[in-house]
Amino acid sequence: MTTPRIDLLRLPNNRSAFALHPRDWQSNRYVYPVISRRSGGLSIGINLNPDKICNFDCIYCCVNRKTPGDPSPISPTTLTAELAAMLDAVVTGELFTHHPFSDVSPELRRFNDIAFSGDGEPTSSPAFPACLKLAKAALDDRQLEDVKIVLITNATLLHRPLVKAALNFLDACHGEIWAKLDAGTDAYYKLVDRTSIPLDRIVSNIATCAAQRPVVIQSLFMKIHGASPPPEEIDAYSQRLATILDKGGKLNRIQIYTVAREPAEPSVSPLSAGELEAVVEQVSRHLTSHSMVKIEAFP
Repeated sequence: MTTPRIDLLRLPNNRSAFALHPRDWQSNRYVYPVISRRSGGLSIGINLNPDKICNFDCIYCCVNRKTPGDPSPISPTTLTAELAAMLDAVVTGELFTHHPFSDVSPELRRFNDIAFSGDGEPTSSPAFPACLKLAKAALDDRQLEDVKIVLITNATLLHRPLVKAALNFLDACHGEIWAKLDAGTDAYYKLVDRTSIPLDRIVSNIATCAAQRPVVIQSLFMKIHGASPPPEEIDAYSQRLATILDKGGKLNRIQIYTVAREPAEPSVSPLSAGELEAVVEQVSRHLTSHSMVKIEAFP
């Protein structure tokens, strides 16, 4: 049997750029620029959760929840203006005159996507469907056909009718869904993601979604109190992926990575490159019957 294709994406000279994910860019409330490891370039983030409310409380999250968020309703007018100004700054190159983006190497200045991410779960915002359309219109206005729209989601709400309808619109835009899956067992899931939402719902939502269009899986593994995830946990995680694939789910690629920014809990630290590669190899062995799946690793 053949094994899935594995790409080890090493970008060591730009690690400081990947560690910076400021959501308070200039005076913006919603729109912020990021140099993303997983995008391999510039990603423009849209934060629909400036209130900092999330239905997960991940131990590796980099959001500072010790300071209060902004509970005001989403303003489509403000978001549209911020996004327009940001896109114009990208197109003209003006963004890269500002620190820290002025220090970014040329190969990482490629504008890859607009990503719905931020301080909480984007699909929990009632404004999510309308803001998807605003993002598409902003790209169309500037003829940026090669720039994707990406939804980065914990998959907890993909079963809701309004979210399903928004995903259909995303499909029509040739967008991508990047769904989080950080665990295989209930115990490890509760330790890492700290939520009352069952793991089975996450897996079921991903499977249903992936049966309708290709989905990207995002999985972050780390050391907790100095210990890497046990092999039996990686086995269980791999079996979750295999089950999704066996049921007809289409996984565009599986992104396996580790901590790059300061986490919420001091007990969390990154895996070494060798430890992450060992996780990837273990996952690959479980997916030998799905050789078309691409695994991307980000040491």
